[in-house]
Amino acid sequence: MTAAAPPYLDEDRIERLATLLDQRAVPFKGFNLEALDGFLTALAVSPSSVPPEEWQPVVWGGKTPRWDSEDEAAAVQQLLMGHLNMAVARVRHGDSDLPDHLAPLMWLPEDPELGGEDSLREDELDVGADWAQGFFTAVMLREAEWDRWLDDNDWIEDIFDALDRLASGEAINPDDPTAPAMPVDYRERLGIVVDLPGMMADLNHHRVEALTPRTPIRRDDGPGRNDACPCGSGKKYKKCCAAG
Repeated sequence: MTAAAPPYLDEDRIERLATLLDQRAVPFKGFNLEALDGFLTALAVSPSSVPPEEWQPVVWGGKTPRWDSEDEAAAVQQLLMGHLNMAVARVRHGDSDLPDHLAPLMWLPEDPELGGEDSLREDELDVGADWAQGFFTAVMLREAEWDRWLDDNDWIEDIFDALDRLASGEAINPDDPTAPAMPVDYRERLGIVVDLPGMMADLNHHRVEALTPRTPIRRDDGPGRNDACPCGSGKKYKKCCAAG
């Protein structure tokens, strides 16, 4: 019997998954760990569910690798589903006092407050880019449904605009969309990253609301006008209590 996936990934499992992705996914244009985290977070807040057989090949660049044994395949499955469980728990928790084990998995400089942008390497300036690109890859799996949400909710478009700034590194001037895009600096990126848990919690709340069936409130069926009045008078309802 296959063991249940863990509710989240501990540090050892995260390291194993990161190594696995670097070896079996990244060389084939699949995800690294940060992109996978964004991808699975988008699945957790998606307008409709995406089954594993649809999303898992995307992780590896379009085709699931051939594993050496059933045990290896099961171990990989445990890591992926544990990571998804972690993303689901994250968006349900919200942004207040988010525990470390549910924090978004993305690389950040050890002490971003020291020095300045000039002291950071070029590859440190695109913080959050892979995460946002992974998120948008999952959005494309349910593009029409996301488009309907975006059409009806300006605040979701604001979230997507922020994620687009992370993914592209550019910001469109809202006052003049035809003007050249402005580069997104490191501090703005950090601000968006800090806001990610709250953004995802808002999207999850909207998803739950959208998927919750709403039963119209109906009055209990009463006696017909020509039925005997339930008060026991022997008169028709319309001539008795209904007349009052």
